[in-house]
Formats: sequence, structure tokens, C-alpha cells
Amino acid sequence: MVSATLHYYYDPLCGWCYGAAPLTAAAAAIPGLRVVLHAGGMMSGANRQPVSPQLRNYVMPHDQRIHALTGQPFGDAYFNGLLLDGSAVFDSTPPTLAILAAEALAGQGLAMLHRIQQAHYAEGRRIADAAVLQALAAELELDDAAFAAEYQRQAGEFDAHVGRSHRDMAANGLRGFPSLLLEVNGQLQRLDISPWLGKPSAFAGHLQTLLGGATAEQAADGAFCTPEGCH
Repeated sequence: MVSATLHYYYDPLCGWCYGAAPLTAAAAAIPGLRVVLHAGGMMSGANRQPVSPQLRNYVMPHDQRIHALTGQPFGDAYFNGLLLDGSAVFDSTPPTLAILAAEALAGQGLAMLHRIQQAHYAEGRRIADAAVLQALAAELELDDAAFAAEYQRQAGEFDAHVGRSHRDMAANGLRGFPSLLLEVNGQLQRLDISPWLGKPSAFAGHLQTLLGGATAEQAADGAFCTPEGCH
């Protein structure tokens, strides 16, 4: 098995990224394959949105489609709790900072992403709230003070991180989230995850075939999200 890197361009509020979570978990379990996260800030800054009837009516059909295609659970506390909470805000920045902090402290960025996605979509929790993120970090056995300090440090680097992600995506023809690039011996190839949604074992097998020397097909545009919406 060659050493390789799977570059994952994501956003914690991207529904299709939640749908792809079993795939990225399966990829992370492959010996010799390192998963590197690149946050996109899809709903950061001017793109952050308060929960509203319009937002609920927009996301629900997409979420129902994601569930149908992937089997990922969407809880009643999300559909009939969080999505009806007009005081909640969808903001990618705080959960992304928690992911960056978990990665910097303990190499647990992907684990934090998956836990945040579960908290949001299955449990209906407000993942833009610092107290929620601190509690999730504690579940991953990250020291409270160290996590809080690293979270603040990452805040100062957030714009630069997202800027690098956007430049990489543009350079490689990636249109939205989730997007994957497989790097083997310095060569990058785009991966289309659409055929593998709901099939993590098959996706892992596909990656292992690619790492064995096969060439990825030219990736088509599948299901993805951008600040303008999901497709």
C-alpha cells in the first residue's frame, strides 16, 4: 500500500457532507491513507443565516433526499426543533474553528466534524454555540482549557485557511462541498463520491483499488453544496 493523502473540502453545515460522513470515516480507516480537511466557510460571515421559515423550507427537501440516498439519520429534534427555532443561527465559523482546534490538539478534526454533524442533524443542537462545541470537545476527551485556547488561536487564522481552500478548489475545478482530491506521489485526481453514497465499504474498496495503481475516472459534478445552495 502506497502512502497517500485524501484532501477533503467540506463545510459542517453542508448536508451532502453529512451524507458523505460514512465515506470519509471509511477512508480514514484505510492504512497508509491520510485524510486532510480543508474548510470552506460556506455559511460564514455574510453568508451566515438565522433560522427562518424560508431556510427550513429550503433545506428540508434536500435533507430528505440526503436521507433517502445515504441512510444518514435526521432527527425530529432537528426537523421540528432546531429548524423551528428562530433564535438559532446557521454559521459555519464556530464549528469549523472547533474542528481546526481538535485537529491541532489531537489529530481529531475528522472525529469532531462527524460529531458536530451528528449533533446538528440528528440531535438538533445549536452548533454555532460555544457551550455546545465545548461539550462536544469534552466528549472527545480534549482538555477544556487547551481546547478553548486553541479555538481562539484558530480564529485568527480562519480567513487564511478558508482562502487557501477556495484557491485549491478553483485550481482543481472543484465547484462545491463535499469535494475530494486523492494525492498519490504528488499527483492529484478528483474523486466523484456520488456513486458511493450510502456504500462506505464499497467506497473504501474503490480507494484501495486506486491506491493499488488504478487511475480515477474523470469526476463528474455530483451532489454538492455552495453558498448559493445545494444541487
